[in-house]
Amino acid sequence: MTDVTSAYPRGALRAAAARIDAATPASRDRAVDGLRALAVLGVVLGHWLVTALVSDGGGLHTASPLRHLPRLAPVSWAFQTLAVFFLVGGHVATRGRAAARDRGTPYRRWLAARLGRLFRPVVAVLALWAVTAALLLLTGADHGTVHTLVKLALSPLWFLLVLAALTAATPLLARLHPLWPLVVVLHVDLLRFGLGGPSWLGWVNLAAGWAVPYTLGAAWTRGELEHRRAGWVLLAGGTAVTAALVAWAGYPASMVGVPGAPVSNLNPPTLAAVTFGLAQCGLALLLRERLRRALRRPTAWAAVAVVNLFAMTIFLWHQTAMMATTATGLLAGRLPGLHTLPDGLDWVAARLLWLPVFALFLGVCWAAFHGFERGDGRRRSRVVRRHRPRSRATTKGVRHV
Repeated sequence: MTDVTSAYPRGALRAAAARIDAATPASRDRAVDGLRALAVLGVVLGHWLVTALVSDGGGLHTASPLRHLPRLAPVSWAFQTLAVFFLVGGHVATRGRAAARDRGTPYRRWLAARLGRLFRPVVAVLALWAVTAALLLLTGADHGTVHTLVKLALSPLWFLLVLAALTAATPLLARLHPLWPLVVVLHVDLLRFGLGGPSWLGWVNLAAGWAVPYTLGAAWTRGELEHRRAGWVLLAGGTAVTAALVAWAGYPASMVGVPGAPVSNLNPPTLAAVTFGLAQCGLALLLRERLRRALRRPTAWAAVAVVNLFAMTIFLWHQTAMMATTATGLLAGRLPGLHTLPDGLDWVAARLLWLPVFALFLGVCWAAFHGFERGDGRRRSRVVRRHRPRSRATTKGVRHV
């Protein structure tokens, strides 16, 4: 009896995976979806691993194991995958804009559709946390704790704002060589670090820094990154320059922000973060063919398709899932790896055990709020919808500026 009942769910899952696989056009580049899924999951796991909410008796405050255990900096190299997200975003947006132009769709309508899909799920996050913050303050919660929670919950929104701005600028960025925004980042860092310029100059890099992988995505659309040599040049060059910047120019080894550190590579982006992103983009380009082969398997493709279908829900709610777990766990007292100071490897081991619980709470958030990402439910899935190939004339007319 046990074998029969356990086999049925597996059979049902395989059948569902086969249906998703059959509904996907053969012309779809599954590597694009695979890279996007890896980027989303990398950000989620990275936040869950390096962000701690420490209970000190009077409230909660954030801490990071990277501050107490700097030798764990390589963890940030594996899970800070935002450059890959912008690479894919630039590729998909430029390809989508070209296809819309071929169909005669005005820029305004194309942009409204893309931004609508991007920001529709945000409404639920803002509404829930506005109510939650008000209730916490009315019940006498510590103001510092409320500020910490709201800041963590809404921190993913900066990414959406930058992506929205780059998406709006797609017609320009589709023609821009990636070296131009890279040069801007280089000069900004020379001014603020080398010549003692004002720190606010760094915020110029918020747009310029992420425009580098975004315009690389546009170059991918133009067919300029198809040869493996491009991937190897980006990977080797980005790695070498990043290592030199960390070893000799004083840039932090961690590719994420560390509380209390004098310089953050991510807030705002530094030259080291951008060159590290170039290395990541090179690796992503080299992995494309392997991903295409791996995602021919229906079960693997179905998993990637589901992540892509609800990517924004996963991205927007993963911090809330972690905080919900932390708040629930307080009912049992200060638990290791959840409420304790991340100052030892024992905390790391305990935190790894909490990851499935975070995923469970994220599943609850998904069940409650994934409808906001799908809208009215009548749109066809973007995961299995066909991407029309660009015409030869469209590609031919694109030039660098």
